[in-house]
Amino acid sequence: MAKRDYYDVLGVNKNASPEELKSAYRKLAVKYHPDKNPGDKVAEDKFKEASEAYGILSDKSKKENYDNFGHAAFENGGGRGGFGGFGGFSGSDFSDIFEDFFGDFGGGGRRSSRKSNNRGSDLRYDLSISLEEAYTGKKQNIQFSTTEKCNTCKGNGSKPGTSPDRCTYCGGNGRVRTNQGFFTVQQTCPQCAGSGEEITNPCNDCNGQGNKQSSKKISVTIPKGVDDGTRIRLAGKGEAGTRGGGSGDLYLFINVENHELFKRSDVNLFFEFPISLADAALGTSIEIPTIDGGKAKIKIPNGTQNGKQFRLKGKGMPFMRRGDYGDLYVQVKTEVPIFLNKEQKELLEKFRKIENEKSNPSIKKFFQKAKDFWNS
Repeated sequence: MAKRDYYDVLGVNKNASPEELKSAYRKLAVKYHPDKNPGDKVAEDKFKEASEAYGILSDKSKKENYDNFGHAAFENGGGRGGFGGFGGFSGSDFSDIFEDFFGDFGGGGRRSSRKSNNRGSDLRYDLSISLEEAYTGKKQNIQFSTTEKCNTCKGNGSKPGTSPDRCTYCGGNGRVRTNQGFFTVQQTCPQCAGSGEEITNPCNDCNGQGNKQSSKKISVTIPKGVDDGTRIRLAGKGEAGTRGGGSGDLYLFINVENHELFKRSDVNLFFEFPISLADAALGTSIEIPTIDGGKAKIKIPNGTQNGKQFRLKGKGMPFMRRGDYGDLYVQVKTEVPIFLNKEQKELLEKFRKIENEKSNPSIKKFFQKAKDFWNS
């Protein structure tokens, strides 16, 4: 079943503030928490759904990805498992979010690693290719601005030979708690951003961030058969994380340029081929180009009407994940001459005098229908 929109799950609009998101989630979490609804599978599913939605929308980086790419931003590597295996949301993330509001209801709490808070941002790169390149696939070097792990401190933010200290604000737990009536509210430590550590001797090269701005050049492979709008995820090729956090991902968005001959629909190709009035009436053989740079022959039978389509099986675009190909459809466009010399006019006048209803059956049918209409 398709996932519901995260904003709809929480009952807020896309411009909702962090406070509005938090308030909406709090209400749903209290209403559907399993401790208040023992054995209620529906309530449990709604509780998980609300927690998943808040987990994405409360994180600035994840929210930005979701707003840009929807649920697809967290497919294939977003951390499956946890409660029922919904993508992009692990069991530990689920527990962390609820504890940020309510502690653990038992008051015991737990200490956890918050390295995910220091994960690098995802990046987007728009790449334009020709239809021929989409047909064959290609390798291409791309260059973009990003942040990379600091080589001096190896990404931990501290001077070589030193280590981060335990955060003095949260005692290294990464969270701070306050009591609000029935609930114990637990939030990410504002001083260490949830890492539980403080950089007391920052690296001089990266000012304690663990990463540095740089220009990066990589080689990417564009698979054959890509279509306009195809999104390719390159895991770990985004910005480097801070203080040991993991790298973000790089998303390639493919733009396939329009072709002067071929039009594409999924894996099929289409184009119009003009023929003369005489060739349409008498029949002929034509040679047409194909997307692979080759040629193909088509026999045009006599009496071919304008708009007639001919199908060339296997001459279209390749399927991305299969070894076969789509088809090429050639549509005949009969061109009526716009200039006639004297001899041509005489021949056509002669033809008009000798043509009969058998030569033009559609004309006969039309006039018969018109006659019936007038007499009705």
